[in-house]
Amino acid sequence: MPLSKLKNKELLLASASPRRKELLENAGFKFKVISGKEIDETIPEGLSSKKAAIYLSEIKSYAYLSYIKKNTILITADTVVCIGNDILGKPENYSDAFKMLRTLSGKKHKVITGVTIRSADKKKSFAAKTFVKFKTLTDKEIEYYIKNYKPYDKAGAYGIQEWIGHIGICKIKGSYFNVMGLPVQKVYEVLRNF
Repeated sequence: MPLSKLKNKELLLASASPRRKELLENAGFKFKVISGKEIDETIPEGLSSKKAAIYLSEIKSYAYLSYIKKNTILITADTVVCIGNDILGKPENYSDAFKMLRTLSGKKHKVITGVTIRSADKKKSFAAKTFVKFKTLTDKEIEYYIKNYKPYDKAGAYGIQEWIGHIGICKIKGSYFNVMGLPVQKVYEVLRNF
């Protein structure tokens, strides 16, 4: 890992997401995962989608402040899926997931991940945006995906790396990894200058 600045630092990822963990590992980072805090992810009214994603990453970072020591760097992130002015969170159940995927079917939407990187004396928050377009999905395709992949932990009710991403996404502009849950390239650049 060419980030020599991180050699004497403990990098913490505060996330229960296996995808974020995988993305950081594949980028060569050495880090420890911490999770388990209950965080109210209610977005205050009037925030733009970008500010909402950053807001969520920042409240997560505040929840893990007690883990930050002198040589610790904490990474928190949250991803939102937006269609028009509507922010789609994580589906609560099957019918919610079905409704979200039907809403995304045949349309372009935005995926925005807010990231907060924090140490004992510094904080940097940013967001990355990717545009994604689904083909028109059939009801059978949506049903198959939800029954077999249970996307209840995913904003917008889908994972781009799963079956529905392979058969349904016809266009993407921006970072693929951002849609998975972490804009790794941007995280790398921020850590390089942190």
